[in-house]
Amino acid sequence: MTALAVCLVLCAAITAATWILSLITHEHSWVDRIWSIAPIAYVWVFAVSAGYDARLVLMAVLVTAWGARLTFNFARKGGYRPGGEDYRWAVLRERMPRAAFAAFNLLFISIYQNALILLITLPAYTVAESAGSPLGAWDVVLAVVFLGFLVGETVADEQQWRFHRWKAAERAAGRTPAPGFLQSGLFAVSRHPNFFFEQAQWWAFYGFAVAATGIWLHWTIAGAVLLTLLFMGSTVFTEWISRGRYADYDDYRARVSAIVPWFPRPARAATSVTVER
Repeated sequence: MTALAVCLVLCAAITAATWILSLITHEHSWVDRIWSIAPIAYVWVFAVSAGYDARLVLMAVLVTAWGARLTFNFARKGGYRPGGEDYRWAVLRERMPRAAFAAFNLLFISIYQNALILLITLPAYTVAESAGSPLGAWDVVLAVVFLGFLVGETVADEQQWRFHRWKAAERAAGRTPAPGFLQSGLFAVSRHPNFFFEQAQWWAFYGFAVAATGIWLHWTIAGAVLLTLLFMGSTVFTEWISRGRYADYDDYRARVSAIVPWFPRPARAATSVTVER
C-alpha cells in the first residue's frame, strides 16, 4: 500500500471509531480527542514511506510538537475525562431535532472533521511525491514561523487557562467574577488568538509543499483553506453563545479584532440622553 492509501484506511477506521463511540457514550467530542493525535500519525507515515526524507522528518517533528502541546492543553481542561464534551455540542444538541443532530453528528462531526484532519496533513503527500530535494533557507524560515505560531498559541491557551482557573476560584468563594470573559493579554488584540495561531501553523505547514516543489499552488492547499472556513464558522457560533451570556460582549466585539491580532479600537462612549424640562 502507498502512504496515501495507508492514511486513508487509518482515517476511515478513526472516523468509524469516533462515530460509534459517540453513539455508545452519548458524547460528541471524540473527534476533538483525536484531533491532536491523528495528524502526527499521518505525517510520520509519509516520512517513513519516503525513507525519512529530511524535509518530511522536519515536518513530522513540527507536527509532533504541535500535537504534544495541544494534547496537554486538552487533557488539563478535562477533555479526555468522561463528560469532557465540548460545551458547544450540548448547546447545539438542545436546539436541533434529534434526527437532525444525529445526521449532523455522522456527516459533520465524524466524517467531515476526520476528513479535514487528514487534509491538513496532505502537504506532506506533496513533499513525499518530490522527496529528495534538499532542505533550503525557506525550510528554515517556515520552521521558525511554525514554531513562532506554536509559541503564540501556547501563550494564548495559558492565558485562557489561568483566567478560567481564576473564575472558578471566584465562584468557589461565592463571588461573581468580573469581567466574565478574558479581555487582556493576547485577548486584548484578538478575540480568538488561539484560533488565529492554530490556522496559521497549518498555512506554514502547507508552505513546505511550496518549498519542496517551487510551485505556489497545489491541491493540498485545500486542508488549510477548509480549516480556515471551519474556524470562521466556529467563531460565529462561539460568539453567538458568548453574546447571550455577557451583556458587555458586543462592546468587546466592537473594539477587538475577531481573529487576526490587531490594534484595538477605542471603547465606545456611553450614550446619554438629555430630557428637556
